[in-house]
Amino acid sequence: MQGVICRDVEMEFATAAGPYRVLKGIDFEARAGELTMLVGPSGCGKTTLLSIIAGLLRGARGSVRVFDEEVTSQDAAALVSFRLRNIGFIFQQYNLLHGLTATENAAIPLVAADMPWPGASARAATLLKKLELGAHLEKLPRQLSGGQQQRVAIARALVNEPRLLLCDEPTAALDGSAGQAVMELLRELAVRPGRAAIIVTHDPRVFAFADRIVHMEDGRIQRVEAGRSAGAAAVTSRS
Repeated sequence: MQGVICRDVEMEFATAAGPYRVLKGIDFEARAGELTMLVGPSGCGKTTLLSIIAGLLRGARGSVRVFDEEVTSQDAAALVSFRLRNIGFIFQQYNLLHGLTATENAAIPLVAADMPWPGASARAATLLKKLELGAHLEKLPRQLSGGQQQRVAIARALVNEPRLLLCDEPTAALDGSAGQAVMELLRELAVRPGRAAIIVTHDPRVFAFADRIVHMEDGRIQRVEAGRSAGAAAVTSRS
């Protein structure tokens, strides 16, 4: 079962020097029940592709299907509804709302989907406790460490049990043990039958958590390798 299928995806940005072609005919798949990692040098188009898959970036040519729904052809209102029903996104900079508590931040997707506050806050608090933030439910982002803020962002992405989880550099600011702990949580909570996860990363320490590792360079897919154990070791040795 396919979670994400991209076919011949192209994307250009306007610059002072003229159009800049970021994606150059991308063919990409992320299977349900698997964790797929997108790796490659900065500027190769990884985050752009992730944003197109999420419907956050418009203007791409080609086809993007997420669980059999075409993303690129939907209008803005349809995309908002689609994301609420299907997608959790963990941003590299967390993007927490500074005036809201940890529980309120984590509950945002449920409130946006019209769940009454008592149920939304209870579900958010349960997930935050699972992420070892039970003592910080009423704290504002400025009262939390960077790692704690990241866990709030993870809770927000997972609280509505999305079919597709998208992560942009979830371990970039973490030490080795913290990064391993985050990846274990993501595998436990997001990688299940009927769900898919895509993680953009530069961190070879976490390659072993991938089912597949997709290498990008200069706006193109260069190769796809098996993750975990021997496959992960092979990728690490070539990085």
